[in-house]
Amino acid sequence: MPHRLDLTYQGLTRLPDDLPTDVEILDVSGNRLEDLPQSLLRLERLRIIFLSGNPLGRLPPVLGQCPHLRMIGAKSCQLTEVLAEALPLRLRWLILTDNRLTTLPAAVGQRPDLEKLALAGNQLTRLPDLSTCEQLALLRLGANPLTELPT
Repeated sequence: MPHRLDLTYQGLTRLPDDLPTDVEILDVSGNRLEDLPQSLLRLERLRIIFLSGNPLGRLPPVLGQCPHLRMIGAKSCQLTEVLAEALPLRLRWLILTDNRLTTLPAAVGQRPDLEKLALAGNQLTRLPDLSTCEQLALLRLGANPLTELPT
């Protein structure tokens, strides 16, 4: 069974320095985190992270350096920016529902393992090219002012 650490709704403004290094699933939803530290890289087995409800503003770039990270849940995080470097190469699920995103980096479409992409409730008018996302099985786009879709 994967080692799960639940630190939800604890009023955290930063991650504790002493997180167990064998954590595979980390849930820090409902806190007051504005960023994630480089020390997150100590969690060498991290596969899934839930960040929902934190006032991040941008998806933390350190996430893209986590070699085993496959799922990012960042619903309602006041996101206005997603940098390419914040997206792990082997990303399978990216949940960015109910944020303030107006654009996404082309790197989203350069994640061949991407299966689920949830973008509902943002301010997106267009999407990057998703043609290399051959595993994409679910794309949620509702409540966006989209003017065009990728071919």
